[in-house]
Amino acid sequence: MEKAKAISNKAVKITDGFWKEKIELIKNEVIPYQWSALNDEIDGAAKSCCLRNFRLAAEAIKKRKQGISTPVYAVDKWEYTPDNSEPESFMGWVFQDSDLYKWLEAVGYILQNENNAELEALADGAIELICNAQETDGYLNTLYTINNPALRFTNLRDHHELYCFGHLAEAAVSYYEATGKQALLNCACRYADLICREFGEEGKAGYDGHEIAEMALIKLFKATGSDDYLKQAKLFIDRRGTKPYYFDIEQGKNRGNELYYEYNQAHLPVREQDSAVGHAVRAVYLYSGMADVAAETDEEKLLSACKRLFDSITNKRMYITGGIGSTRHGEAFTTDYHLPNDTAYAESCAAIGLTFFAHRMLKSDFNAKYADVMERCLYNGILSGMAEDGKAFFYTNPLELRPDEVKTDPDKSHIKTERQKWFGCACCPPNIARLISGIGGYCLSENESTLFINLYCSLEAETEFGKISIESDYLNSGRVKISVNAKKPFRLALRIPEWSKGFTFSRENPFIKNGYACFDIEGKDTLTAEFNPEIRIMRANSRVREDIGRVAITRGPLVYCLEEADNGSGLHLLRLSPHPKFEFDGGSIYANAYREEDGGSALYFEYKKPNERLQRVRFIPYYKWANRGEGEMQVYIRI
Repeated sequence: MEKAKAISNKAVKITDGFWKEKIELIKNEVIPYQWSALNDEIDGAAKSCCLRNFRLAAEAIKKRKQGISTPVYAVDKWEYTPDNSEPESFMGWVFQDSDLYKWLEAVGYILQNENNAELEALADGAIELICNAQETDGYLNTLYTINNPALRFTNLRDHHELYCFGHLAEAAVSYYEATGKQALLNCACRYADLICREFGEEGKAGYDGHEIAEMALIKLFKATGSDDYLKQAKLFIDRRGTKPYYFDIEQGKNRGNELYYEYNQAHLPVREQDSAVGHAVRAVYLYSGMADVAAETDEEKLLSACKRLFDSITNKRMYITGGIGSTRHGEAFTTDYHLPNDTAYAESCAAIGLTFFAHRMLKSDFNAKYADVMERCLYNGILSGMAEDGKAFFYTNPLELRPDEVKTDPDKSHIKTERQKWFGCACCPPNIARLISGIGGYCLSENESTLFINLYCSLEAETEFGKISIESDYLNSGRVKISVNAKKPFRLALRIPEWSKGFTFSRENPFIKNGYACFDIEGKDTLTAEFNPEIRIMRANSRVREDIGRVAITRGPLVYCLEEADNGSGLHLLRLSPHPKFEFDGGSIYANAYREEDGGSALYFEYKKPNERLQRVRFIPYYKWANRGEGEMQVYIRI
């Protein structure tokens, strides 16, 4: 196991270019907008009720401490609305607390790289509210605190208490590392201590229905040094999939349905799992926790399972955009090579989770393929989930869309033709915010001898080996300049992107291993790398039936798509010319295509070669689609 550790976001400052613009967007637009959404202040947007719930929970705790009894409400639904719940009860989805935690995590990452007194004060007020909503024994979940504390931890499968804890812990570590303030970290640790008592070796043999507690406990372990958190993370992983199933014990019945257990990745003990199954977000969150535990415990068997599962996703169950989850039923994986474009679920959170998984695999299995997948997700399947102004979002990310079908076909009801201001189930928007604001922590990693460059952002960083700066023109020309002021000799490993057919370095004859070009560095040094972001025509494996006879256009890490706004309606009638004569204008790609002419009014008729006319078409980066109003879109074009 060749291990490395990520260099933290706090030690990396993104200085220029594409990702600097995205971080500024998060800071200046997304974070304020999402704070308004959490306070139900966005006109025409779905209500969050998130901060409302924390205020009600804090008030309920205050009353109970004064000996005043509080009402008891039902705890039997996924979503609580004014139509099915009492006016003063919890409102929203069972995991609504997590939206505020993800928002705070994003704020923490911003504050790690700059002083912002106004933003910090806003976050401190939110943290005070969270702490006031915590029970005296450390329990923290507004659904049960408001509606019925007596029933807490009685439905781990569905009610997301451990999931909400996970996001609390990750926010707490981010904010503590940014500010040194311990209020939220202490809050998370008190809850974690309760979880260790309730579900430790002597407690209930439970584990989370929606995974994340595992990787969150590892973050707390690293932040505090408490072995209890590492032990509990490993215990949750060891229990999953063992029989009798805890969820059957909890629910008092045996479902006996393999798909039911697969939904929660509880069909087999994790070390025996070979294929990515079930709810896609839950799956990659679990696999991320498994990779974390494998790295901390040096367990080869667990790491081997992670490798198999990663290959299952990326070689057989992942869209070209990095999206995962091919059906709306269970928001889940289906079977190998089943990747429909127009009904894809491809939830934004799932691509984020796959990025987490890939990033963690880099720690224990030195191979560029993990960073390649991370990059694919970041530039395509994640960014597509947010509008260019940061104020509208996609939950699902199809690769093909015709608005009239989406509006009339119930099987496409999960797809939106335009990004939404907010969602009642709003897991994706703050998830995007926390990932982008913390992207510095994904760029570099290091071990005792080597500094790895995984993502080519323009940046400055403090490392164990000294200072490093990167000037990147990666998306345009493919050129990257790396300057180092080394404190001691070390090896610098530069990832060779899988999309670059050719590459050159200013120093000849590098040692190449697992997709990284390695150079020995001493003192002050400068290296340049030139990769080749040429336009490529990509096809899917022939087992992907939906893409037979069709291709996708890429350049560098970006996947491109066609939109009606540029090319007219009826995108399915277009066929890429055998001589496309590609042009790249710095943003879009232009090519020759043929448009099949209208075949008349008959529904069926004898085949004859269709009439076609030449048309110059425009491809835009996939992440930019749906920023110009409603219209058709497709990634794949006939060839």
